[in-house]
Amino acid sequence: MDQIKSFLSGGAAGVATVLAGHPFDTLKVRLQTSNQYSGLLDCLRQTVRRDGLLGVYRGMASPLIGVTPMFALSFWSYDVGQQIVYRATPNRSARNLSMYEIAFAGGFSAIPTTIVTTPMERVKVVLQTQGQNAAPAATTTAAGAAAPAPKAASPGMVKTAMDIWRDGGMRSLYRGTVATLARDIPGSAAYFVAYEACYRKLKRPDADISVGAVLFSGGMAGVAMWVIAIPPDVIKSRIQFAPSGTYKGFIHCGAQIVKQEGPAALFKGLGPALLRAFPANAAGFLARAVSLEAMHRMW
Repeated sequence: MDQIKSFLSGGAAGVATVLAGHPFDTLKVRLQTSNQYSGLLDCLRQTVRRDGLLGVYRGMASPLIGVTPMFALSFWSYDVGQQIVYRATPNRSARNLSMYEIAFAGGFSAIPTTIVTTPMERVKVVLQTQGQNAAPAATTTAAGAAAPAPKAASPGMVKTAMDIWRDGGMRSLYRGTVATLARDIPGSAAYFVAYEACYRKLKRPDADISVGAVLFSGGMAGVAMWVIAIPPDVIKSRIQFAPSGTYKGFIHCGAQIVKQEGPAALFKGLGPALLRAFPANAAGFLARAVSLEAMHRMW
């Protein structure tokens, strides 16, 4: 029963995380996959000029649909990882896990979650980067004045997924799996360690839910993850964005980025990733805590 609750509350966390953080994620991916932007503000300006304000929400359907199983799997797998630790240490003196044990459980959680994460992010990256290298068509009004360029139409999540499938089947849909694991195993370990470390320090002992502690700890969890995860995330975005055959694998892609653009290119998108990380994950952990508490009260 506890694992079912963990699964459902993880889904609630995922929905809240996407709603709060997707615009920053779009800017992160565009910065990572194109050299046409001078920085975060320029990326935002060009995106809004070309696609309108809703352009920063491009590709949101894919993670919004995918986050329920993804976050559900993540928190469920984290719970399974904790159970593995408990079974491996039957004579332990304390119920609370150490930070090393939490890191193991967090890293373990990324492995089954990748089954959902990789195809979801493959579709999301393609959607987020469509049309970013195309210059807006020049148009004029009847009076000869410049008219706003027409907004590029998004083909949608289902059509994009079908196009990816037709292009290379399951292999194409799961392009970037190794990079996703390289990002999420250490990233998830840092994620859960940061949350637990902060929450244990801040939680009021007399409160069922310490809202302030949950929000701050969740935000710091996101920051800790992205400080570690951004280089493999850049590589993942490049692999998932590039035409088939561009890169031979994770290491080759990373080496090509460093060779052509320098080591700093591996940290492209760090700004929007960190801007997104705190509010998005604060919202996610709060949604998880509230839904979990509600389920505890119901059954």
